[in-house]
Amino acid sequence: MAKDKTTYSCTECGGSTPKWQGKCPQCGAWNTLIETVAETPAAQRHRFASLAPTSAVATLADIEAAEVARTPTGIGELDRVLGGGMVEGGVVLIGGDPGIGKSTLLLQALDGLQRAGVATLYVTGEESGAQVALRSRRLGLDRSQVQVLAEIQLEKILGALAASQPAVAVVDSIQTVYSDQLTSAPGSVAQVRECAAHLTRAAKASGTAIVLVGHVTKEGALAGPRVLEHMVDTVLYFEGDTHSSFRLVRAIKNRFGAVNEIGVFAMTEKGLKGVANPSAIFLSQHAEPVPGSCVLVTLEGTRPMLVEVQALVDTGGPSPRRLSVGLERDRLAMLLAVLHRHAGVACMDQDVFVNAVGGVRITEPAADLAVMLAITSSLRGKPLPKGFIAFGEVGLAGEVRPAPRGQERLREAAKLGFSVAVVPRANAPKKGSREIEGLLIHPVDRIEEAMDVVRGLA
Repeated sequence: MAKDKTTYSCTECGGSTPKWQGKCPQCGAWNTLIETVAETPAAQRHRFASLAPTSAVATLADIEAAEVARTPTGIGELDRVLGGGMVEGGVVLIGGDPGIGKSTLLLQALDGLQRAGVATLYVTGEESGAQVALRSRRLGLDRSQVQVLAEIQLEKILGALAASQPAVAVVDSIQTVYSDQLTSAPGSVAQVRECAAHLTRAAKASGTAIVLVGHVTKEGALAGPRVLEHMVDTVLYFEGDTHSSFRLVRAIKNRFGAVNEIGVFAMTEKGLKGVANPSAIFLSQHAEPVPGSCVLVTLEGTRPMLVEVQALVDTGGPSPRRLSVGLERDRLAMLLAVLHRHAGVACMDQDVFVNAVGGVRITEPAADLAVMLAITSSLRGKPLPKGFIAFGEVGLAGEVRPAPRGQERLREAAKLGFSVAVVPRANAPKKGSREIEGLLIHPVDRIEEAMDVVRGLA
C-alpha cells in the first residue's frame, strides 16, 4: 500500500514546506512546522468553488451603508464586550483556558436569546447532547428550547445550519471540526483554517451569527494558524485564574465595536453572572491606609475602572529582584531608574515587588504615577492619605504626561467616594469648567512635584 505523502505546515501562518526546517520560510517563526498529510489533487480542485461567487465592481459612494442591527444576548457584560450584542452575519471567535467557562457562558447566552424569541443552535463537538443537557440543568436553565447538534463533520454542520436557519449558532469547538475534503486530522492547521473559512462564508451568506470556540496554547494564544483571527469579525479572550471566582472577557478585535473592551463575570453555582461594579473587585478593603498601596483609575475600552496597585520594597541581596504581577517588568525597571534620577528615591539595593490587585492586567502607561507613589510609600513606610488616587504617564525626563479621557477617570473616582487626586496638569479641570464635587485635585508637571504634594498631604 502506498504511503501517504506528507508536508510540514506552520502553526503560525499556515504556510507549508515539503521538508522539516527549524525556521518557517514564510513567516520566519521558529519550531512551528508540524507534519501533516498532503492533500490530493482531486480534493484541491473544487475546494473553493463555493467560496468564490462572482460580484460586480461598485463605487464606494454608491454602496448603501446602514447601521448594523444588534441582537442583545441578555447578558449585559457580554453585550458590552461585543459592542451591544450579536451582529447579523458576524463571526465571533472566543478563546480561553480549559474549564474557564467558555461553554457555560455561551450556553447561558443562547438560552437568553432563545427565551427572547431568537432561533439558536448549539453545535457541540466535545460533548454529547446528554452532557450539554446535564450542564443546562446544573445552571438552572429549566426547559430550555435551545437546539443542540452533536456533530464534528463540517458538511453535516453546514447542512444543519441551512436546514434550521438559526439567527445565532455556536460551534464548540473549531478544533474538533473536520472536512471530508481534507485528509488531515481534526485540529490540524489545514482543517482549522478550512473549516473556519467555510463557516465564515456560510455566516455571511445566510445572515446567521456564528460563535466559534477556540482552544489556546500553553502561552495563552489561540491555537491554530494566525489567519484564523484575521478571518473572523470579533476575537474575544477569556481570562482569569481558575482558582478565583472572577473572570474577564476581553475584546482584542471587533469590526463592529470598540477594541480592548472588557467584561467582568463572577462564577457562581448558577453559572456566570455579570459584575456591574468591577472596581469593587480590584480594590482591597483596608480598615486604615497601609504603606505601599495606591489606587489608580485605568481605562478598559470605554469603561473607567479603579484598580489598587500594591508595592513592597524590602532589603535585597547583592542582586536585588524586580518582580511585577499584572504590569510589565521592563516598565517597572524603567520607572525605578526615573525615580532615582529625578526624585532622589534610590531602590538599587532593595527588592521591589509590584502587584495589581484582583488578577487584572494593566497595559496602559497611565499607571506609571501610581506605581511610583506606591513604591515610595512602601520604601518610607508611610501610607498615602485615605481616599487618594493617582494616574499619569511618566517619561524618562521625569515629566508627567496626560492620560486619555482624564475627566471620565476623575468623575468615576469621585462617584466611588475618593477625595484626593494627583493627576497630570493637562487632565485637571480647566478654568470655568464644572468642578468635580468632593474631589480635591492636585495637578503636577513632574514626578518630583508629585512627591512634594504627597509629602504635604501626609
